[in-house]
Parts: sequence; structure tokens; C-alpha cells
Amino acid sequence: MHLTSNLVRKIEEHGLSFSEIEQQLQQFRVGFPELDALRPATIGKEIMRISANREKQCLTRFEQAQQNGRVMKFCPASGAASRMFKTLQNMLFSEHKLTDSYFSSHPDDPDINYTRTFLDRLRDFAFFGDLEEALARDGFQFETLLSNSDYKKIISFVLEEKGLGLSSLPKALIPFHRYSDHSRTPLEEHLVEAIAYAKDKNGVARIHFTISPEHQHFFSEHLSRVLGRYEQKGAHLEVSFSCQKPETDTIAADSNNEPFLDSEGNPVFRPGGHGALLANLNELEGDIIFIKNIDNIAPERLLQQTVRYKKIIGGVLSLLQDQVFTYLHALERGNCNRLFLDEVIHFIKNDLHIHHPPQTTEKTKDELHRFLFKQLNRPIRVCGIVINQGEPGGGPFLVRQDDGSASIQIIEDAQFNMEKPHQKKVFESATHFSPTDLACGVRDFKGRPFNLLDFRDPATGFISTKAYLGRELKALELPGLWNGSMAHWLTLLVEVPVETFNPVKTVNDLLREEHQNSIE
Repeated sequence: MHLTSNLVRKIEEHGLSFSEIEQQLQQFRVGFPELDALRPATIGKEIMRISANREKQCLTRFEQAQQNGRVMKFCPASGAASRMFKTLQNMLFSEHKLTDSYFSSHPDDPDINYTRTFLDRLRDFAFFGDLEEALARDGFQFETLLSNSDYKKIISFVLEEKGLGLSSLPKALIPFHRYSDHSRTPLEEHLVEAIAYAKDKNGVARIHFTISPEHQHFFSEHLSRVLGRYEQKGAHLEVSFSCQKPETDTIAADSNNEPFLDSEGNPVFRPGGHGALLANLNELEGDIIFIKNIDNIAPERLLQQTVRYKKIIGGVLSLLQDQVFTYLHALERGNCNRLFLDEVIHFIKNDLHIHHPPQTTEKTKDELHRFLFKQLNRPIRVCGIVINQGEPGGGPFLVRQDDGSASIQIIEDAQFNMEKPHQKKVFESATHFSPTDLACGVRDFKGRPFNLLDFRDPATGFISTKAYLGRELKALELPGLWNGSMAHWLTLLVEVPVETFNPVKTVNDLLREEHQNSIE
């Protein structure tokens, strides 16, 4: 890498070191090793289906942790809503005039049908009242524009700053659900959810959002306007924010795997993906932390089922911690007999689904003692898993590690080499999907916070191709927050109802039944 004074300055401004940049460029050159997925996780093996008796035990144990103030909620919310409106943006700036005849002459075009659905059902969106007001301020009436087929005008007032400006807002602040006297954003629905399962005996519920720096003002303003509405329900909300750190950005590369430079000769840095939020999670130094995406939220009428299963997976986590911590305290005291060590080995294999090569048991007693302590002294995550219904994203698989062991991992479809028949077969035979519904135990058996950065797998990142002002660049993404960033955590999988998974990836997803007909 040729170091110019400008390149040196820009790297330093980003808080990165030359060794880090060289390491990233080397990653572009050599790529990432392929994962060896052995088989998908399945019910009866790695995925737990909770019985009625087990459910009662989990709920009781979780209530204890909740009342003691151990619980908080972590919500990645830095994403802009631009992807929600991508199809509408393309239609708005297309060269074609959007008319009824144009729509009807393209019956098989998915983008045109999508846009037609959006326009036909505009009144069903929670932001429709705001749209009517925005149009009226500029002297327009929605019904008149509709009857005149002035569809681009309507779309422009939804997307652009002259109207609602929804495409430039963070997704967290888009009105998602309509109630009798107000509409709610995802941020508000997550506040309600936090109160329902994170409130301690003093009535305090804690929730943390990761946001983009340019949106900080919008978040603060919105929160100050709505917070009182939910604190009147007998709870005090402690809401905190953090931004993705510039030093977690990665440098973009050109076709020669050298720093990609813009037209002014400056290196281009890109956000390292949601894996960069591991640093934010680490700094919270929490105890039991629930992680859920900002767009996976339902209206309050569907809250009961979601909260029930949040408490269940939290209870599974608390009970697992009880067992793991008991073993760790005994291992720390030492003088454990072989019968006890065999019990721990059995627990790791059959309860934690970590499979080690046969030679593991051939270690001396002291070696085995140290090995088992290290195996158990890790952060813990319990992942809610739903039946696979074709949603994009990752799923749970048993994956072989470099040391010959195998463990449960959440793998994105992009991490599979679909050109290999076995890997393609493993991927396609998966029965369950991970909706990013996690309960995380991030303190050790003595109550000390783990350094979560010690338990990631740097070899599980991504390299993708992106466009930059008409030029092609290579982008490097860090190991995903709930993928490679948690690769060396202890992991349990619990099946949860698909009704608890309500993602909104595009604006028309808000027309699904679960997002409609909200009540107070």
C-alpha cells in the first residue's frame, strides 16, 4: 500500500491504524474461508420446543431476573428508510408517466403492481393523515390528485422533503401503526414492548437504540414528544442512544485491492455492517440484554404473545446461567473428580450442542479441567427461532470449526457456497429461520462483564461489490452482530411462534394484516 500524506491523514481521522487498514486490504486479497455447515439445526436436536411445565419454570425464573433489574433491551435503529421506498423511488424518477393505462398495460411487472397496490391502499397506511395535511399545505387535495391520476405528485409528497420526507427519515421514526387518536412509530412500539418485559420492581425499563449521527436530533425530538404517553402506564423509561463508531468503518478497495479513492483522491470508508455494533453492545456492560431489530415490531394488540415468548427465552437463559455458573464455581475451586468432569463433558455436548473431537477426553485431568472451564466461561445467547417461511436472512446450522469441533451458528445465505452441492443441500434443507430475537447473558459467573470482542470470529466477514458514483468498489463487512460476532458464545435455540416475527422491509409490508387495525 502506497502511503500518501493525504491517505495517512484520512486514516488517522477515522481512528484506524495502518496495520488495521493493511489487514483489511489483505482480507480483500485472500477472501474469507468457506464455512463448513454440517447440517441445519432441527427440532428435537438443537432446537428446543418448550413444554407447558418447562414454560412455567422459565417464566418464574425470568420474573426474578426482571424484578431484580437485570434486564434491558438493545435495538439496532441506525438504518434509514430509503430501502423501504426503493421501488417507489424508482417509479418516481422513471421516464414514464404513471397513468392507469400505463399500469394496466404492464400486468406482469412486479414494480408496477407494487406501486399500484401502494396507491390503491394509501388510506390504510398510518401516515395517510399526515400526507393529506402535507398536500393541503401546498394547496393540493388527495382525492383530486387521485382522480387526475397525478400519481407521481402523490408519491413525491410521501418521499420527498416538500411533503413527509419519509425516504430520508430513519426507519425507527416512520409511522407504522394507526391507533384511535394517534399513530405510532417503531421506536414507540419498542418502548411499549420494553415496559412489558423489562420493567423492574421499581418500575424502570431500560432500552438502548443505536442510531446514525445525522439522525440524533430527530430521535431526541421525537422521544421528547412521545415519552410521556408511555410513562403514564406506570413505568419510567430509561432511553439511551449510541452511534456506530467511525473506527469500526472499513476501507473500500478497488479492483487491484488497493484503497478505493474518490474523485478528489480521498480514501472511501464504509460502515462495517451491523457487526460494528458489537462495540456498542460491549460498552453497555449490561446483564441480560434482549436484541431485536427496529423493523420487527407489531402493534400493541399482538403484544401478549411476543412478551410471553420474550420471557420464555429470557427464562431459558437464566436457567442455563444457573447451571453453567454452578459448574464454573466448582471448576474454579478445583479438585474435581473424573466423574464430575465427565458430567460437564456430557452437558457441553448434549445441552450446549458443542461437539469436540474424541481426543478431547484423552487430556490429563488438569488439562481437561482448564479446557472445560474455558469452554463454559463465555457469554450466552438464547435465540428465538421461527419456522422458515422464505424470509431473507440467516438460519441456525451446526458448523465445523477450525479446531475440529462443531457448534451452533447463525449463518446468512450469502455465507454459503451454493456451487458446492452439499452446502446447497444443507442450506435448502433448513426448517427454521433466525429473526434476530435474542436474549443475551453478557456477564460471567462472578457478575463481571465479558469483553465481547474476545468472542467473535474475524474469519466470518463478507466481501461485496457496491456502486459508488457510477464506479464499482469492493466493500468489507465485519462479522455480523448475531452471526460471526457471537461465534464463540454458548448458544441455545428455542422455537417461537411465527406470529412473534413481524418484519417491515418494504412499505407495503405495513399492509399485512398484523400491521393493520391497531386498537388502543
